[in-house]
Amino acid sequence: MFKKSSWEHLRIPFSYYLMPVFWFGLSYTTQASVYNILAVGIILHLFLYPSSNGYNSYYDKDEKSIGGLKNPKKVTKGLYYLSLVFFGLSLIGALFINVAFFLMVLLYGLVSMAYSHPSVRLKKYPYLSWLTAGIFQGAFTFLMCVIGFQAAGIDLLLQTELLFPALFTTLLLLGSYPLTQVYQHEEDLKRGDITLSLRLGKIGTFYFASLWFLVAGAAFIWYFINIDKAWAIPWFLGATSPLVVYFLYWFSLVQKDQNLYTNHTMAMGMNQVSSTCLNFFFIYYFFAQ
Repeated sequence: MFKKSSWEHLRIPFSYYLMPVFWFGLSYTTQASVYNILAVGIILHLFLYPSSNGYNSYYDKDEKSIGGLKNPKKVTKGLYYLSLVFFGLSLIGALFINVAFFLMVLLYGLVSMAYSHPSVRLKKYPYLSWLTAGIFQGAFTFLMCVIGFQAAGIDLLLQTELLFPALFTTLLLLGSYPLTQVYQHEEDLKRGDITLSLRLGKIGTFYFASLWFLVAGAAFIWYFINIDKAWAIPWFLGATSPLVVYFLYWFSLVQKDQNLYTNHTMAMGMNQVSSTCLNFFFIYYFFAQ
């Protein structure tokens, strides 16, 4: 019924790069059942995120490399319907947890649709799309995971002890998000999507990301000290050091030749190193507490 290319555009393996927020949320969860943990992981990483990827791909109709696909095939109407099927499955699964989690999954999906749908197209607004991606892939997802793990109500969002770690996930995303656009300037400009990376320029994107990575790193260090978990700081710094090395190496290459090194391969390498380092740290942090 659905072509192979439609399944490829769901980019299910790409969900790995969004997994650090899941593990960080789990470390702030109390009384979570194994069922809820598995259910949240499956709903988000196998259904909701792929649905968003496919829907975005359908309206972008990229001809060059995108996150998770170096050579994307031409999209068909089947991709549109497949993305909606996956969104529906994520909503059905969310109902088995509770209404609060269902509503958050629904809101996430609708915002991701607004990001790419031509009637709204948040993607064409540089700062609005940057903030939307940072908030919803960061803080919102963190809180959504915690609610899903605990099958808690919306009132959980009022707990101030969760707001700081949620905010810090957004700080990380505010730095990394423009880097995902740095090799797509040509296609974005052709569609009329003036992304933040386009506005900043290629070199400017790296300086901008550097600033937010510094802010995020300092915020995490301050937070661990503030909650009497300073033991986590050397683990955090050690786990993220490969990410820092890769970023600086990539930046040095871009300074030599912007067009040659702002490419899909380098950007995906950044995603792989970043997600692996952060997954390692947050999993360790979860078990070490």
